[in-house]
Amino acid sequence: MVTLPRTEHRVARSLAQTADPAEALARALQAIGENLEWRVGAVWEPAEDRPEVLRCTETWRADGVEADEFERAGRATVFAAGEGLPGRVWDSAEPAWIRDVLSDDNFPRREAARQAGLHAAFCFPMRSAHGVLGAIEFFAGEARELDRELLTTMATLGDQIGQAIERRRDAEALRAKEARHNAMLEASLDCVVTMDDEGCVVDFNPAAERIFGYKAADVIGQEMADLIVPPALRERHRQGLARYLETERPILLDRRIEITGMRANGTEFPIELTITRIDLPGPPTFAGYLRDITERKATEAELRASRARIVEAADAARRRLERDLHDGAQQRLVELAISLRLARARLDADPAQARELLDAALDGLTAATDELRELARGIHPAALSNGGLRPALAALVSRSSVQVRLGDVPDERFPAAIEATAYFTIAEALTNAARHAEAKRVDVEATLSDGWLRIEVRDDGRGGADPDSGTGLRGLADRVAAIEGRLKVSSTAGAGTSVRAEIPCAS
Repeated sequence: MVTLPRTEHRVARSLAQTADPAEALARALQAIGENLEWRVGAVWEPAEDRPEVLRCTETWRADGVEADEFERAGRATVFAAGEGLPGRVWDSAEPAWIRDVLSDDNFPRREAARQAGLHAAFCFPMRSAHGVLGAIEFFAGEARELDRELLTTMATLGDQIGQAIERRRDAEALRAKEARHNAMLEASLDCVVTMDDEGCVVDFNPAAERIFGYKAADVIGQEMADLIVPPALRERHRQGLARYLETERPILLDRRIEITGMRANGTEFPIELTITRIDLPGPPTFAGYLRDITERKATEAELRASRARIVEAADAARRRLERDLHDGAQQRLVELAISLRLARARLDADPAQARELLDAALDGLTAATDELRELARGIHPAALSNGGLRPALAALVSRSSVQVRLGDVPDERFPAAIEATAYFTIAEALTNAARHAEAKRVDVEATLSDGWLRIEVRDDGRGGADPDSGTGLRGLADRVAAIEGRLKVSSTAGAGTSVRAEIPCAS
């Protein structure tokens, strides 16, 4: 029989030959079985899906041993603490010996062991600083009396195996964690730049490469301030780092701020930045999470400009209404009041002239009423409020000075804001076609599809319209955008103009 020290040496060597925990266990199992000349061995570990029970994870048998049924029984069995030989050892954290498993009342695999010709058994725990990791058992082909020296040696080996396996598992978990971390950095849409306590770049992920225009290999080890911090901010950056290293009082850490970054070509752009200190032993290391907010800033600027234009348009519309009322209906009403006073003064002295004055007053009242009605139509057409988009557009088209073909228009009603936006978009497009495009024909369509009201006004005018040059089309774009819609103007010189609006709505 091979000596126990030689068994320990072979197990230690087998553990050192692989970093994979599963392979290390398999080699240790084989080394013990072959050196001790036992017939069958197995490793039992907590099940991944049920950590409260042990499951067979590895088996070994000597050459020529027929133990298929016994191995299948082991693979199909789970043991709770105290159950079976592995469960007893797991529960007590001490090695155990059975002279003959066929006469043991707490051995559920008795029949399979009888068929395989197995009798004596011993089992020892795999222990680490965190407790029992599992158990290893071996079987012989005959009954054997307790061998205390063997059990003591196996208990020591179990500690060595447990510690080695735990170290390998910890290393494997660390590698997996690092792999996940690296994968997250690689896939991140935001820039992640890691900096050490000297201000030098440690990590530079692909998003940072794309946005700043550097290759990671070219910037790692270089001072970050010289690469992505604009010259005007570099000294402040260095002073802030030095102040934190001296006092460890955070000022900007763990806060989201907006600042300016610099690309490799020297251009500056707005970024959103969050700096955190990485919780690692040793000198401080910092991670910066950066996002290019150029597009967002442009959108915010356009939104502010759009709001300003809407306010200006509202002020201009109010002043125009004031002028129209003052120069039109108000003057007619003043003239009407004068005519009525004259008629009253002449009523007794000259009834005929009084009747003429009253007739003139009635004509003036009719004209004033018509003018007020026309003004009201420009503010919000009565046909739109009463009948919806189809009758309002029919009335609008009938008043156009350009020939207009009105195509499809939905019969259903929409919220007032949607109907008003659609109506005035078409009205403004018709006005532009008549006043500026010198169009002879205009086609108007409004269709409802997939929850969107789609409007198109096409004219055969001279084209070349610039949506940004005047207030009309730009005001329309603002009005459509205010209800989350989209406006597109296509106008090629000599080929007419097309105004398309898409407005989200509930049908």
